[in-house]
Amino acid sequence: MNPESSSLPDVRPASRRGSLRRLVALCRKESLQIVRDPSSILIAFVLPVVLLFIFGYGINLDSTALRVGLVMEDQGPEARDFAASLAGSPYLRVIPAETRREAGHALTRGRVRGFVIIPPDFSENLKRAGNAAPLMVVTDGAEPNTASFVENYVRGAWQGWQEHRGERRGEPPAGRSVNLEPRFWFNPSAESRNYLIPGSITIIMTVIGALLTSLVVAREWERGTMEALLASRVTRAELLWSKLLPYYALGTAAMLICVAVSVFWLNVPFRGSWLVLWLVGTLFLGSSLGLGLLLSTVTRNQFNAAMAALNAAFLPALILSGFIYEIRSMPPVIRGVTYLIPARYFVTAIQTLFQAGEIWPVLGQSMIFLLAASVFFIGLTALKTRRNLE
Repeated sequence: MNPESSSLPDVRPASRRGSLRRLVALCRKESLQIVRDPSSILIAFVLPVVLLFIFGYGINLDSTALRVGLVMEDQGPEARDFAASLAGSPYLRVIPAETRREAGHALTRGRVRGFVIIPPDFSENLKRAGNAAPLMVVTDGAEPNTASFVENYVRGAWQGWQEHRGERRGEPPAGRSVNLEPRFWFNPSAESRNYLIPGSITIIMTVIGALLTSLVVAREWERGTMEALLASRVTRAELLWSKLLPYYALGTAAMLICVAVSVFWLNVPFRGSWLVLWLVGTLFLGSSLGLGLLLSTVTRNQFNAAMAALNAAFLPALILSGFIYEIRSMPPVIRGVTYLIPARYFVTAIQTLFQAGEIWPVLGQSMIFLLAASVFFIGLTALKTRRNLE
């Protein structure tokens, strides 16, 4: 009989007190291992802050001070007045060009994102047709979002100039029976970073949580200490909890650090409760830590477990969580897959806490799915954990 494949005895504890004592001892052992291993400290405290600054300052969907060329083929007072109004826009940086050819070269070389042409008959047509003078805007269609920003900003500058011109001339606003005043119910400043940074915390915690536990069981197998644990009176539940609880504490600290940096350094408003944030974060960490522990248990190799954790955690969380890409615009099959991604629910929950506060119909649904994901991954890990050397 091969001793390596034989099942080791699963000696049950004599009392709950003994089981608790063993669990505390195992957690202390794992905590000492964390202190001795600098990689765990780097993953838990340094990597989240670095990633948060990269996401916070590197990803921005707002376009301000876009470089726009201006070709003035009309030097009349009306054309110069509109050019001054265009240059005064806080969203545009006007770069004059002598000819259309020069503006086209600037657009081709990427020096400007578009250019405005004031035709030679601009002032004359403006006198004849009131506010219906022709105005040409050329944008770079290779970047549709930026082209749309250029068009909208120029359109807004044009409409604003028309209103001021009409007020100076004492003319009533033409064709405006309704005065629209836009209001943003959530995120009143309309800054993309106010919802991108909370979403980035989800991506960071998914990676951190999976990485932290993806190494622990594999490390025991590689160092040969798993045999000693299996030969002891430690039960399967005690082994799993001893691998989860210390890293849960690390993950919670990392999450709170990320939120604190977001609120106090990056000035992202937080309207929810820190207690509710901790509760939602606990459920989400259960799923990410459980995923990492499952991969570590199955692979039994630190390198393979870490690579699997990065691929299984980072890519689905980034692409299918709704953090950047709108889920409703995805094909039905892909939308169905997103319901299986825990990061989708944490993105919804944490963005709600940051932007709106405690909206329990939204938070409650997310918490139910996160609880189910935690139970699934931790339960599957328990099934894959065997008290033998096979």
